[in-house]
Amino acid sequence: MTEPATTSESILLEETRNGVRILRMNRPEVKNALSNDLTRAIVRGLEEAASDAEVRVVALTGVGSGFCSGADLSPRKSGDPEPDSIEETSNIVVQLVTGMRVTCEKPVIAGVNGVAVGAGLALAMSADIRMASTAARFHPGYARVGTSPDCGLSWTLPAAIGREPAMRFFLEPKMHDADAALALGIVGEVVDADGFDQAFVAYCEKIAEIAPLAATQTKRLVSRIGLPDDLEAHLRDELTYAARGLKSEDGREARRALREKRKPVFGGR
Repeated sequence: MTEPATTSESILLEETRNGVRILRMNRPEVKNALSNDLTRAIVRGLEEAASDAEVRVVALTGVGSGFCSGADLSPRKSGDPEPDSIEETSNIVVQLVTGMRVTCEKPVIAGVNGVAVGAGLALAMSADIRMASTAARFHPGYARVGTSPDCGLSWTLPAAIGREPAMRFFLEPKMHDADAALALGIVGEVVDADGFDQAFVAYCEKIAEIAPLAATQTKRLVSRIGLPDDLEAHLRDELTYAARGLKSEDGREARRALREKRKPVFGGR
C-alpha cells in the first residue's frame, strides 16, 4: 500500500491499495464540480494508472458529500486565470471520456458517494462499473439550465438504460435517489452510506484479484460494443450543442429562474 499523494492544489487525492488506484476528487466546497484543472488531474491520474503494472483497477470517487455536481459554472472572480478556450476544454473532455472508456484498458469503477449532476453524472457513466451510496442523488442537470448533455452522456446513458428511459431521464429533469437509479440501471449496486467508502474500496480490491489479462481483454472487447463510429466527433458535437444552449436566451433565462427559484419563461431563442 502506498501513502496518499496529492496534486499541487490537492484537487485530486491518489493512493494505491492492493492493486487499486483510488482517485478522490477533492473540491468538497463545490461538491467536486469539474473545473478544467480537476479534469486534467483525473486524465493524468488515469494515464498513470493505465501505465502502472502494479495497478489493476482504477477507483474514482469524491471527497465530502458529493460525487460531482457537474461542470463548474461559477462566475469568474477578479484575479482568476483566464478560462480555457472552447477548443482546450473540448480536448480535455475527449481525453477524459476516451481515457475512461477506451485508452485505459483496466476496469474503471465509480463510487458515487453523493450527488451526481450533469457532467458529474456523465463522469460516473463513463466508468465500467458503478456503485452508489444510499446518500447518492442523480440529476441530468442539462435541461434545467437550458441545454443538452455533454461529456459522452448522450451515448453512455442510452447504452446503459435504453433510448426511451434515457430520453425521459433527460427531459423530465428531476432528482433520482439511489434506489431509483438502481431500478433504471444507472448503477449496479447500492450500499448503505455508513461504511460506503470501505465497501467501495473492498469491492474494487475484489475485482483487482482476478487475472489482469482477463480484465483487460474483457474490457477491450466489451468497450467495442456500441462504440460510436467517431467517438471524438460525437464528444465535440455534444460540447458545441451544450455551449450553444448555455449561450442562448433560453439558457440565460433558465439560469436566472434557477437562481430566483421560479419557473422559467422560454421564448425559443
